[in-house]
Amino acid sequence: MLFRSRLLLVENVLRVKVGAASRAAEVQLRCQRERRASEQLRANKVSDVFSPMNVARVILALIFCTFFTASYFTNKYVLSVLRFTFPTIFQGWQTSTGALLLLVTWKLGWVEINGFSRSAAFSQLPGAFLFIGNIYAGSKALSLLPIPFFFVLQNASEVFVFLMITVTHRKKPSWMKLVSVCLLLGSATGLILYNPRFGPSGYTWGSIHLFCVGAYKVFQKSTKSSHLSDFEEQLINNVTSVLLLGFSAYSTGDLAGALDFPLLTSYSFHTGCLGSAVFNFCLMLATIKLKGSLSQEQCGGLFFLAKILASGLSLVLSTFSTVLSLETLCCIILSSTGEALLVYSDRFPSV
Repeated sequence: MLFRSRLLLVENVLRVKVGAASRAAEVQLRCQRERRASEQLRANKVSDVFSPMNVARVILALIFCTFFTASYFTNKYVLSVLRFTFPTIFQGWQTSTGALLLLVTWKLGWVEINGFSRSAAFSQLPGAFLFIGNIYAGSKALSLLPIPFFFVLQNASEVFVFLMITVTHRKKPSWMKLVSVCLLLGSATGLILYNPRFGPSGYTWGSIHLFCVGAYKVFQKSTKSSHLSDFEEQLINNVTSVLLLGFSAYSTGDLAGALDFPLLTSYSFHTGCLGSAVFNFCLMLATIKLKGSLSQEQCGGLFFLAKILASGLSLVLSTFSTVLSLETLCCIILSSTGEALLVYSDRFPSV
């Protein structure tokens, strides 16, 4: 009897030890599985970063920033350095070249343009008129203002968009968006008040430009139900611009002034005009492709970075000879801060 009890005791001890060993093995096996899962997750994240889609987006973003900077630099070179201040001729050349290249790329199958109805084309006409005001006033303003100052006024167009959307939608904005709009408006106002050396003409055309830019953004947001694609809208804008600017060239005297332009036959003028048209068209293509690949917030952040890059390089290049004071530098910093907050508020609307 004693022997049997001892034998049962030994069996119980062995059973406990075996159970503990098996539980320890299970715990160790579970830890190994969790470790392998975490390693696989990290490997997947790394592979996602370097996936073909993300690499393509990075390349597209770099191409966009390059064309954005090159487009503004060539426009500024022709308008300010060469002093070809005939916007109906200059913008008519750019829009006619853009329309021609858009049709060529459509025929080659690089862009998709479907047949659109006459009513859809007429519904785009208000946007086309705003587009003409945008490029005409922008050309006049850019010929008078340095690139960083031009961006400060252009950023203020978001104030008009904010007011229109707030009034029409009756939606309470976030405090961050309010702060960003105040910074954009304050920086533009401070630039006009503390740097009057460009006279009323430059700031007047800059104000008209920001109004047209803001109104065109509101028009695009309000007509999203239209069946026109981005390329079709751009084609209608370019064709309308060619017709109106072509008729206006004679009445404004730009045609006679362009024929008497002293650098009309110079190589630098031909190169600048050709580069401006090609770079503007490539920028349009990259912008539309970018909007189709990234979210609205990501596109806004990329536009912000492109403006910072173009402004910084324009300050370094001696070709444009931009002179900054402490007041104008503060206005540029405030405008950039306001734009960054605006992009951040679009990403987190509740903040």
